[in-house]
Amino acid sequence: MQRDEIRQALTGPVASQRMSFLPGGEIDSDGLAASVEFNIAAGSKTILLTYGDSLYSLLTDAEVAEVTRLVCEQVGGRAMVVAACHEYATPAAVEFARYCAGVGADVLMLMPPGWADSVTPETYRDHFVAVGEHMPLMIVTNFFVRRGIGFGLACLDALLAEDVVVALKDDFLGEFGRKMCLKVHDRWAVFAGGQKQNHLDLHPYGCDGYLSTFITFRPEIAHRYWQAIEADDIASARAVIRDQDMPYFDYTGSATGGFDAVIHGAMELAGICGRWRRPPYYSLSDEEMERLREFLRSIGAL
Repeated sequence: MQRDEIRQALTGPVASQRMSFLPGGEIDSDGLAASVEFNIAAGSKTILLTYGDSLYSLLTDAEVAEVTRLVCEQVGGRAMVVAACHEYATPAAVEFARYCAGVGADVLMLMPPGWADSVTPETYRDHFVAVGEHMPLMIVTNFFVRRGIGFGLACLDALLAEDVVVALKDDFLGEFGRKMCLKVHDRWAVFAGGQKQNHLDLHPYGCDGYLSTFITFRPEIAHRYWQAIEADDIASARAVIRDQDMPYFDYTGSATGGFDAVIHGAMELAGICGRWRRPPYYSLSDEEMERLREFLRSIGAL
């Protein structure tokens, strides 16, 4: 894909692809396929696998590879596919990039290892350059959080001199996010990692889209917000944030099992796939599902 096609595919609400499990913890390939189909029908131009939302923390390397293949096969060219990986060393990351290219992924979100501050901007750049020989790459900025703004910006400067990065997913926001957008948006597609309020924070500085929770189970809310952004109707965009986005994330912040348990519950209530997550992660109880149903109805999300 060309850079302008990649930017267009990341413009607007983007679906972060959730992992589906059966009650016993086995991968639910039918549920995964149903979720992919729902996200495409909902209007996401990208199906984005991530280490976090796709629950790679619960998967083996072989399972990550198989999920990548299954998603690419299910999408069948109808949307851009962004693959993701574990924290691989450079040789393993190169091997995985070759695999992703072979099964039909379009972009790889690369997450370098970073234990004990062992990576420098130069070794970070070299890692991307080696892997980028095989696939276009996406940066995820949560790698920078523990190292501070200066380190993050230095890594971006090192990579701007190369031609391997095509997009950036920002989870950091704030001062870093503003400086990052001004620095890289002319070269790379930029999107905010979750929540409309985070997108609106970066929007004036150059942000193409955002990772949408609602597009994965109630897409009308995601599109209402985006239509307001396209119309430069900031008052209406704020209203969606006030009435749906903030209440939803306030609810998930206090839920047992965290926001991901709630999202899986919402997907079950929407009839897409089951609520289940592989142990030791917590899955909502029947009683909690009923409370979630009532809450989603109260904010017009079910």
